[in-house]
Amino acid sequence: MSGFTVGLAIIGGLVLAGLVAWNAWTTRRNTPRQPDVPTTVLATVPLEPQERSEPVLHPEPDEDLAPLPQPERKPRLDALIDVLAAIAIDTLVTGEAAMAALPTTRRAGSKPFAIEGRNDASGEWETPRANQRYAAFQAGVQLANRNGALNDIEFSEFVMKTQAFADAINGAPEFPEMRDEVGRARELDQFASTHDAQLSFTLRARQAAWSPGYVQQHASRQGFVAGAIPGRMVLPATQPGQPAVLGLSFSTQAALSEDPAHSAIRDLTLSLDVPQVSRIEQPFVRMRDTAIALAAAMDGMITDDDGRVIPVEALDRIGADLEHLYDTLEARDLSAGSPQARRLFS
Repeated sequence: MSGFTVGLAIIGGLVLAGLVAWNAWTTRRNTPRQPDVPTTVLATVPLEPQERSEPVLHPEPDEDLAPLPQPERKPRLDALIDVLAAIAIDTLVTGEAAMAALPTTRRAGSKPFAIEGRNDASGEWETPRANQRYAAFQAGVQLANRNGALNDIEFSEFVMKTQAFADAINGAPEFPEMRDEVGRARELDQFASTHDAQLSFTLRARQAAWSPGYVQQHASRQGFVAGAIPGRMVLPATQPGQPAVLGLSFSTQAALSEDPAHSAIRDLTLSLDVPQVSRIEQPFVRMRDTAIALAAAMDGMITDDDGRVIPVEALDRIGADLEHLYDTLEARDLSAGSPQARRLFS
């Protein structure tokens, strides 16, 4: 064999070796990162009457994750954010009679509608219950929410529903002036629109994509637990019954994949609904620290929705702006996380 042939063979071997190495590197780069040890399994919530069963992620028996907080009881009607109509009655009304007279829907247009009774025994306002008696009633419709301000049509629907309930229990309603309440609704809606804030950061993989298990493992180390929707995790509040502090979401399709180990996730979203979470939870500080920790642990980068990298200094400036927003909400008696704020900003 001539020296020229040997040289070609060596070059060919080097090229082949290079191609093999390149293919191996490409395969490794495109293979989603896997968790160190499997930590979760996909399960299905048992079907309850009139409820849809959805798959959720549950921890293995040896995993000690905090349970999701239970929803708290709905807050009472409040003159700050509701139109109120008093309903006078001549005699006590049983809870059973009041419940039978309640309208079939709890909305007037896009606004929550409710009727409460003053319990004759406790003197407290509450949603009518069986085996109780009530000395008075009041109806209310919310002035504004994220769908906008209460309008004339919604106010008229509120009046009709209230009147029908009052007629059924032999009560006499007293309604405020529509013009005044619609004007108050517009003013409140303007304030809410100006002071609403829903923040989100995107965490993007720098190189290799992530598998669902990899995301779940790192998120659980930051205190997140599985949510009710596939591809969503939440950071529970420190106080029972309060809404989650933060949300973390990724591809639902990847979460539901028959082969999740090979489902590639290249980005996930960390979110905070500012008016919904109490200031004492320090939600933005926890959001910032979580984003930084996940980016470091998962070889990711923090970006905005357009893919621009967000430096740590910019995160600090956002936190300072939020402090002013918290002060403004508190001055209006709509502190973030309060029942009134949570209803208004919903």
